[in-house]
Amino acid sequence: MRADLHLHTVYSDGGHTPLEVARFAREAGVQLLAFTDHDSMEGEEEKRAAASACGLTFVQGWEVSSYTPQKVHVLGLNCVRGQAYERFLAARWEGARVRAADMIERANKLFSLSLTLEDAEALHEKKSAPLHTMHVVKAYARALGAEDYGALYERYFERGKPAFSGLCRPTPLEAVEVIHASGGIAVLAHPARIRMGEEARRGVIRTLVEAGLDGIECYHSTHTEEETAYFLRIAKEHGLLVSGGSDFHVLGRGRTVGLPRFEADERLLAALGIPS
Repeated sequence: MRADLHLHTVYSDGGHTPLEVARFAREAGVQLLAFTDHDSMEGEEEKRAAASACGLTFVQGWEVSSYTPQKVHVLGLNCVRGQAYERFLAARWEGARVRAADMIERANKLFSLSLTLEDAEALHEKKSAPLHTMHVVKAYARALGAEDYGALYERYFERGKPAFSGLCRPTPLEAVEVIHASGGIAVLAHPARIRMGEEARRGVIRTLVEAGLDGIECYHSTHTEEETAYFLRIAKEHGLLVSGGSDFHVLGRGRTVGLPRFEADERLLAALGIPS
């Protein structure tokens, strides 16, 4: 079954509604999709209805933005809301505001501006989901007259840059724990983007496998063919499920719904509770 199990919407840092993204998926020939917004599963009813309207099989998902302190994101697939999720969401929601305030303080000094948390919140459409770094970045892009907010993020707000804040970030182990407590499968997202040497990255994967990691996103829009083949070997070595997704956010920014082409195998479908 052709699948895209890594998609973002306006419920985090995406630029399109769930229905718009579902339509893109249908046009691309995708049959199975998961909306994986950052740090929450908010908007489930809207997302499920969007998939149904387009004749697509829906998987409830999210992407936990975890750090080691390096970025090591973990996808949760086939999760359900429960007490563990609600506690985690409350911590992420409040932590996002603390982190945003820290970024704003740093960025105001950097750019000699006086933006406030309210300026970022004005761009935060779905209030039940946590505020995202890109809401802060877009507020500064607007104030500075910068059209390319992605470039602004990479230059000033990414890890190691002057306006970055690492406050209130969960660890990958906490991500795996809450995903499992929510009844889902935990999948390491875009492993080639983890900014570590090979041995350090393999060490992180081994640690997560010991903690119960279920799968790895071998197919990703930023992976080369060589990287995909490498992580397929890693998945086989550890007996992990193989997943894939575009990590789509918005049209015109280099990622396309349904690419790279990924066919979910019977083992993954079984783990997701979907008939093959």
